[in-house]
Amino acid sequence: MQTDNTENLMDTPTHISIIMDGNGRWAKKQGKMRLFGHNAGRESVRACTEYCAEKGVRYLSLFAFSEENWGRPVDEVAGLMDLLGRCMLEERDTLMNNNVRFQVIGDRTRLSDALRKGVEALEKETAPNTGLTLVIMLSYSGKWDILQAAQRYAADCLAAGKTLPLDETGFSTYLATAGIPDPDLLIRTSGEQRISNYMLWQCAYTEFYYTPVLWPDFRKTDLEQALLSYATRERRYGKVE
Repeated sequence: MQTDNTENLMDTPTHISIIMDGNGRWAKKQGKMRLFGHNAGRESVRACTEYCAEKGVRYLSLFAFSEENWGRPVDEVAGLMDLLGRCMLEERDTLMNNNVRFQVIGDRTRLSDALRKGVEALEKETAPNTGLTLVIMLSYSGKWDILQAAQRYAADCLAAGKTLPLDETGFSTYLATAGIPDPDLLIRTSGEQRISNYMLWQCAYTEFYYTPVLWPDFRKTDLEQALLSYATRERRYGKVE
């Protein structure tokens, strides 16, 4: 019988984040449209969510749609938004039965009224859940996040009539991810080795793991390999032991 090597890991990440890449390439290999790949990626989301809940990971964030993705073909964008709306409805019982809290982070002003209301309803319903928090990064970019944080800080200064004291910890409270610990481990699928304007502030000391596996093929065994790699890292945060 195969043993689960992660049982012996002493340092389970508090927050795992994944850039879900390779849906389009996966679909192309199947001779299908890109949306076919996005839909197939749902099983990977389910597998990773279950695994993280089992292992005691507190936060799993998934980069689902970037600010830059709004520039994709209109039909693809509309299909992705429709897919997300359907996923929320279809996965609602699974989230509730597994004590998972659902949260969306990003520029909601660009979402349709129907999708925004659906997001808000699911967030409210799952808010009492105390297990894993599943964070969907939707209409998000790192530069947008830093800019909106600076704007919020400036508004507070204007309201106070003076420049308010600010340090790194204080600035983090203005970010869209306020209240969520920075990622311990960032995984990117499909072999690309960049972070694509994703959580630029939050990933200052995050451990990166790149895999050639396309997102629709990513399963629990692939996530386990990432965790085993993470377990070998020495996180000194610029200091000397």
